[in-house]
Amino acid sequence: MRWNSLGMLSFVALVVFNPAASMAQVKFTPPPITAENEIYVRPFPPLHIVGNLYYVGTYDLAVYLIVTPAGNMLINTGVNDSVAPIRANIEKLGFKVSDIKLLLATHGHWDHVAGMAELKRLTGAKMLMQEADAGMLEDGGSSDYRYPQGRGSTYEPVKVDQRLKDGDKVKLGDTELTVMHHPGHTKGATSFSFTTQDAGRTYRVLIANMGSINPGVKVSGMPAFPGITEAYALTFAKQKQIVPEVWVASHAKQFGLHEKYKPGDAYDPNRFVDPEGYRNAVAKLEKIYLDQLAQERQEQKK
Repeated sequence: MRWNSLGMLSFVALVVFNPAASMAQVKFTPPPITAENEIYVRPFPPLHIVGNLYYVGTYDLAVYLIVTPAGNMLINTGVNDSVAPIRANIEKLGFKVSDIKLLLATHGHWDHVAGMAELKRLTGAKMLMQEADAGMLEDGGSSDYRYPQGRGSTYEPVKVDQRLKDGDKVKLGDTELTVMHHPGHTKGATSFSFTTQDAGRTYRVLIANMGSINPGVKVSGMPAFPGITEAYALTFAKQKQIVPEVWVASHAKQFGLHEKYKPGDAYDPNRFVDPEGYRNAVAKLEKIYLDQLAQERQEQKK
């Protein structure tokens, strides 16, 4: 699959086979790249965030490289055909894609995991995913709760090697991530927290999956996710208890990347120290959720 000169997908369906996953042939049809989501594929230079954490994604789709002496972790990819630009960004930083040992993701939507199968083949890395989204990765996104009858695969399925639970620890080298289950956006939406050292200072870092609500989702209840109301409420309650210094998210716009950093700016991890911005972002999304829930319940009474 290739991008044409307008950044559009030149093919909309492929047939793939993953022998390691013992899966049958699966056709997948990626959603189109349009004027509204072209920021998903717009190039963006890699940057050093803090300590051993780097941004290697596109203008809006956040992809994180965590570097350790025992190999590296990659959190998220992007849409189909995202591997080449991710690889280029990693190499610009002086690292190697072949050093990736663990693949993780904040959730199982197409725009964050469509390159996982290719990266798994390329690196031999293990794929770790929160247990409630693992099935979605293995069916290429078909079991997304927004489509109770199934939607068909939107990306190449990838075999999950380890299913993660809330509170699990993922350790590689000198870095240990804490897995935080923050459901709502998907059933298995996940944030990761860890500490990193930089110039003698320890930073508390959060890679957050924010509680945003996709179009068409009813937070008062979905046929394939009847507990969605409680899931969102629990996520906001849990996220309000977290006090990160540096925080980033699944989308660049969610944590204000382009306000905090411009390409060419000198390295300064303190530009991403923003606990107040995190609190405000969580509060804003919680209000959207509460307002939508109230409106849905009012409409149900009519």
